[in-house]
Formats: sequence, structure tokens, C-alpha cells
Amino acid sequence: MIPVSAVLGTGERWRIVDEQRASLADLLAGLSPEEWEAPTRCGDWRVRDVAAHLTIAARLTHRAVVAEFVRARGNFDRMIHDSAVREAELPVAEIVANLRSIIGSRRLAPTTSPREPLLDILVHGQDIALALGRTREMPPDAARDAADRAWTMRVPPRPWPLPKARLVATDITWTRGAGEEVRAPIAALLLLVTGRPEAARQWCERVGAEGVTGHPFSGDSPQIL
Repeated sequence: MIPVSAVLGTGERWRIVDEQRASLADLLAGLSPEEWEAPTRCGDWRVRDVAAHLTIAARLTHRAVVAEFVRARGNFDRMIHDSAVREAELPVAEIVANLRSIIGSRRLAPTTSPREPLLDILVHGQDIALALGRTREMPPDAARDAADRAWTMRVPPRPWPLPKARLVATDITWTRGAGEEVRAPIAALLLLVTGRPEAARQWCERVGAEGVTGHPFSGDSPQIL
């Protein structure tokens, strides 16, 4: 088990966000036209929609965000969905270029904390990779930080119900919740607490994770942050 004493510092968190954005851009740059159109587990979101979504928060001004919110008639989920779908109409090379352009950016979406960009890139990176049948590793300390944020977040409101279980990471020190014990690598637990139990199971299978115990990982209801 990898020991860890605290949540990541802001500088270290942003360093990992930059690394994750760069590696995801490299993955996207090599996709075929068919792979860009592949469906994900996130409702009607395709790979290109999720990829486009990841470029928006660090590029839109607050004025543009307000305009998008008004355009969505005050519906936050509709704003996120529709803005991503419109952005996804761009040529794929431009979507990749936009993702590369925000490496080094520290801009946050309104109402979010500096912890959201890491949560966003880790989870949605998996949404893309798993949809494509790819394996995308997560640094355990980064996944722990993101899982802890997902568990404790109040603003913006957490869009997924938390599992009624005691979650225990098998590769890093992290425990949350109460009830039946579920043991798994922290990356799988991050997917579990963000409403992706089937993705968590799939991730464990792809990386050959051992020592996974607890109730079955099934019944995804993922949403986009």
C-alpha cells in the first residue's frame, strides 16, 4: 500500500492536471474518425462530446458562462450538455488543440474550487478510455484527492448519490462511508463515488486489480460535471 499523509497541495494538483491533459490530448490525437464518434456510458455523450467538454471551463470567460446559462434557461445540466455538444462540432484537430492550449491554465469554472479540474480530467479521461477499450492509469495520490473531493463536495452540488458502503482503498490510505465493506484500488473507488459502478468494475478487469471485494459494481448512472 502506498502511504499518503494529506490531500495534494495546490501546486502538485495542478502539475498532475497538466500531465493528464497532455496525455489525454496525445490519446485523442491518434483516434480514428469512428473512435471519435464512439458512445460513452454518459447518456448520449460521444467521445468527442466528453473531450470537448474538458476544454470549456478553462477557456470561457465568466460573461460567456452567464450567457450559456441564460441560453439553457437556467438549467445547469442542460448548459453543460449543450455547450459541450456545440463545442464538439469543431474539427477534431481543433478539439485536441484546445485541450493542449489549456495546459498550464489555472482558470476555474464559476462556483468550483481548485480541486475540480483534477476530478474532471481523471473521471472523464476514464469515460473516454473505457469507451474505446483503452487502459488509462491514474496516479493513486491524484485519484485519492479526487475521490475525497467527490465525497465531500457541496458546491457545486454533487450530481451522484454516494454508495451506502464503507469504501477502503487497497493501494493507498483512504476510507470513507459506513456499511458493507468494499475494497478496491482508489481509481475504481473514484469511479464508484462518481456514479460509475460498472466503469469501476470494468477498470478493475482491465488492469487486473486483485483483492476487490464487496457488492457488485453495476448499474451506472454517470453524469458530466
